[in-house]
Amino acid sequence: MLRVVVWTVSSALLLGCGATWYAYHTLISGLTTSDALDAVRKKAPPRLDDAVNLLLIGLDSRKDMNGNDLPRKFVQRELHAGSSSIGYYNTNTLILMHIPAGGGRVQAFSIPRDDYVQTLNGDGSVQGHYKIKEAYANAYTGAHDRYARQGVEGAELEARSREAGREATLATVQDFSGVPIDHFAEVNLLGFYDIAKVLQPITVCLNHPVQDRYSGADFPAGVQRLNARQALAFVRQRHGLDAGDLDRTRRQQAFISSVTHQLKSQGVWSSPSKLQGLFGTVKKDIVLDTSWNVLDFAQQATNLTGGNVVFHTLPIEGFATRNGQDVNLVDPAKIKAMVRQEFGATPSPTDGAAGTAAAAPATVDVRNGNGAEGEASAALSYLAELGYTAGTTGNVAAQPATTVVYGPGAQQAAQQIAGHFNAAAPAAGSAVPAGHVLVTLGESYALPSRQAPSPAATEPSSSSPADSGPAVKAGGVPCVN
Repeated sequence: MLRVVVWTVSSALLLGCGATWYAYHTLISGLTTSDALDAVRKKAPPRLDDAVNLLLIGLDSRKDMNGNDLPRKFVQRELHAGSSSIGYYNTNTLILMHIPAGGGRVQAFSIPRDDYVQTLNGDGSVQGHYKIKEAYANAYTGAHDRYARQGVEGAELEARSREAGREATLATVQDFSGVPIDHFAEVNLLGFYDIAKVLQPITVCLNHPVQDRYSGADFPAGVQRLNARQALAFVRQRHGLDAGDLDRTRRQQAFISSVTHQLKSQGVWSSPSKLQGLFGTVKKDIVLDTSWNVLDFAQQATNLTGGNVVFHTLPIEGFATRNGQDVNLVDPAKIKAMVRQEFGATPSPTDGAAGTAAAAPATVDVRNGNGAEGEASAALSYLAELGYTAGTTGNVAAQPATTVVYGPGAQQAAQQIAGHFNAAAPAAGSAVPAGHVLVTLGESYALPSRQAPSPAATEPSSSSPADSGPAVKAGGVPCVN
């Protein structure tokens, strides 16, 4: 009798494992996967806990997976997105989500696409200072040219070039946020449209009526149900909105909230067959990292519904023109401290926004290499407020990036100052006197914020200190501008 019981249980376990294996591999069959995280994990920041950090990447490309232009009429009529030559490989949507290991509230940060940051390649090498959305495109272009010279062509050339773009985006976001990325998902405009087409009608809510010829948005105020074409216009509109791109970011957050709520109400998360139906339609447009177990994630997806997700938008310090482009100025140290704090890390001096860590002893000299009058004096005043000894100011020939060079005994101060100014690692300089740090401001320079981050609120408010504007609380259909 015992033998029969053991055999029965063993058989059930084997059949169960086999069914799970079959369901999983049926689900992911034909899905594009990526090893891009392998390259960036080597230089990832230390983990805060056992939670999962997920990066959602929305690519502004009007091309298919092989690099072919989408049909012109489709782009114009359905996507209302101009032509296939627009958008290139910029990442117009970047959302970093922190999913607690044991359940509980999910914290999510949208990263404004025009944030002016130091962008990286997948190997950690510096591209320069660009809009964060351009990290993907910069790496894609460099890899495409390099592989083309080696004779790679067609779909293989496109695949390798895009992989370089993904690695660059992951590396840049990790460096900017100060937290490691465990998984990512990438979707382009066509993928978004296909997802919306499967789920339509999608319920959204607007605080005010809108009409915009650029995106095709034409909606009254209040709750409404959108088809795929309208849903794309809803998340793409920025013209005519009070906060422009920042309001568009909150539209994207609200859309995700509505979609996850709809998936739960339809029982998709708990049904492998329904998941397979959804993925069967959109898998040609979606890229997931190879280590992401979709079935395991689906079982944890209840964390993404029922009001358990709070969307923040990373703050900016102002606007400026850099390299002929309108950009958002940001304080990288402040961003890192905010993200780590919202993700559950205990604040420490090294997390710091400006002024958190005690200034190491040094005299600082500042040279203006960006052509703007008064910048050196303003930077020196800022550093003096942090506790460094003020030295001299002056002007030098223009240079693209801010540099920090130190003399004997001033290495620690130089490292702190490089962090405040989002500069590359400081270097020792034989011409710099002992105990001095020489800062040369480049064209990418922006004066850091003098304000340290406020403590994160236990409950999200209408104007959370970690936001550029009000937080969006998921769990239903939030109303946005």
